[in-house]
Amino acid sequence: MARRIGSDGAKTRSAICDAAVRLIARFGYEALSMRRLAEEIDLGAAALYRYFPNKQAMLFHLLKAHMDDLLAAWSDANPGPGAPPAVRLEAFTRFHIRHHWTRADNLFLSYMELRSLESENFNKIENLRRTYERGIAEIIADGCAHDRFAPQDPWVTARAIIALLNGLTTWFKPDGTIKPDAIEEMYLNMVLGIAGTTKNTETTCLTQA
Repeated sequence: MARRIGSDGAKTRSAICDAAVRLIARFGYEALSMRRLAEEIDLGAAALYRYFPNKQAMLFHLLKAHMDDLLAAWSDANPGPGAPPAVRLEAFTRFHIRHHWTRADNLFLSYMELRSLESENFNKIENLRRTYERGIAEIIADGCAHDRFAPQDPWVTARAIIALLNGLTTWFKPDGTIKPDAIEEMYLNMVLGIAGTTKNTETTCLTQA
């Protein structure tokens, strides 16, 4: 009765990962059993272990996939060091918001369940997170060097900005009274304020509908 959800291994793995993210976000990593996960997608319990030998391997895969996807997407969206710091900061802000609109559960896992990783796995994911954080910290530092930003510390500022943007996914509702575009503009203004600057003609070229 293995792989009752289909014969395609890639689709089965994707279904496992989607269900695991959803269930861990709802109940927590410790509360989720591999048997409960198998039942969620109507997969034979024994077949589940063909994809992931244990819960730890599965969690590491989920968190690494999230970070790999995030870093690759930001690499494509990043206007690069040749752009003015304010333009790069706006690009980062809009990217981070839009990338996570539909990935709230993945983002939740990447922070709240990082503690559930074993030491070696933890360090690998933490290094990927540092790489992402370094990207915005370098933007802040460059803005300081060109007298465009005025934060007290680039790393602290970078982490404060990321924490602010991450918090958006905890309350945002697509059908809420405030539309996504308006929320994005509000958060952009807050981010620029944290960096010690304001929206100006340098940043408007990246504004999208």
